[in-house]
Amino acid sequence: METNNTHTKTNGWALLPLAVFFALYLITFAFTGDLSRMPVSVAFLLTSVAALFFSEGNVSNRLNIFCKGAANETVLLMVVIFILAGAFAGSAKAMGAVDATVQITLRFLPQNMIPAGIFLAACFISMSMGTSCGTIAALTPIAVGLSGQIGMNLPAMIGIVVGGAMFGDNLSFISDTTIVATRTQGVRMRDKFIVNIRIVLPAALLATLLYLYQGIGLNEVTAETTNAAWIRVIPYLVVLATAIAGMNVITVLTIGFALCGITGLCTGGFNVWEWATATHTGIVADMGELIIVSLMAGGLFEVIRRNGGIEWLVVKLTQNIRTQRKAEGSLAALTVFTNLCTANNTIALIIVGPIARNIGREYRIDGRRTASLLDTFSCFAQGLLPYGAQLLIASGLAGGIAPLEIVPYLYYPFLIGIASVLAILFRYPRRYVLQNH
Repeated sequence: METNNTHTKTNGWALLPLAVFFALYLITFAFTGDLSRMPVSVAFLLTSVAALFFSEGNVSNRLNIFCKGAANETVLLMVVIFILAGAFAGSAKAMGAVDATVQITLRFLPQNMIPAGIFLAACFISMSMGTSCGTIAALTPIAVGLSGQIGMNLPAMIGIVVGGAMFGDNLSFISDTTIVATRTQGVRMRDKFIVNIRIVLPAALLATLLYLYQGIGLNEVTAETTNAAWIRVIPYLVVLATAIAGMNVITVLTIGFALCGITGLCTGGFNVWEWATATHTGIVADMGELIIVSLMAGGLFEVIRRNGGIEWLVVKLTQNIRTQRKAEGSLAALTVFTNLCTANNTIALIIVGPIARNIGREYRIDGRRTASLLDTFSCFAQGLLPYGAQLLIASGLAGGIAPLEIVPYLYYPFLIGIASVLAILFRYPRRYVLQNH
């Protein structure tokens, strides 16, 4: 978000709109028991109105400040990325890339390795699609069918899918959380990925070993799959390769979108008009609300910043902090708390990101490390929320099992939380730990 050093006043009352935001969800939960009944776009609209109402100056000046924040370069760039990510994901799904990936993974799994294979398939699909919810929607029906065949507890099988989905949500180059975390901290996605993978890879490997152990003694099964359309996986592989190579994310997504179109048209996955419809669905249905929320969040936080709220919060959060370790711990706690209140890790990062950047500068925390920790802690919290979208979707597709039944089997989200705490305590990876002077 934009910074302006001419406005350094502190004013705790400027944060009152955020209290309104959290109160809306508390009231929703109290009356309905379901946070999803309060659409996040409506919550941000009401919060933005409150921010404008509590601001100083005439209405015209208040609106100008709000619009200036919404039109911030960082916010608009995120919007462009969200549009391209939605177009790519919608096109890839429509031309059969998800189904092809699942078929390839299951076709070549050794016997009694279905649990580990499902986890790895979820990791790859979520890395490629950049969405945990989409991955859960794609794999849960398959997991339900396989659980009965191999004799595995259904909540445990669903927990594997959710865990793998959160792996990609955290690391994917086109994930909402990655986009927001890197843009708010001003770092490249590739650099954030390098730091992030060093923190969570041990957790992923340990989870894989746990699933391999669970596979011992399960019923042997051969998954019924058709001959996989290998060519349909090419767009995913190209997106991963070019992103890891450090290519600009706009270019990466544009190439991926074009390849999806060419592949789908050549293989008969869709015609031109169906491709257009899939692109529209990916942008509007999958990313529409997030685009609107990003614009309103940019305006909202500019109003709060101009009124001194951000500066006040930074002062309060850091007044008893003397070390980078404590600064990182405060950011982790703030991220988890915000995620618990919003039940949406992307929105949590939109809220916490600008604050984290200020604290990071104050305590000389490497921006790549800050982005990684914010993203990982948000995915840790989101992956365990029984009222979060991921578990609600999973439980619904699994035949209505309660989300709380799945929580004890969410090994990977638990492990990345532990790994992130250890990364703070032991200053790992050390290459990205700056020393105070």
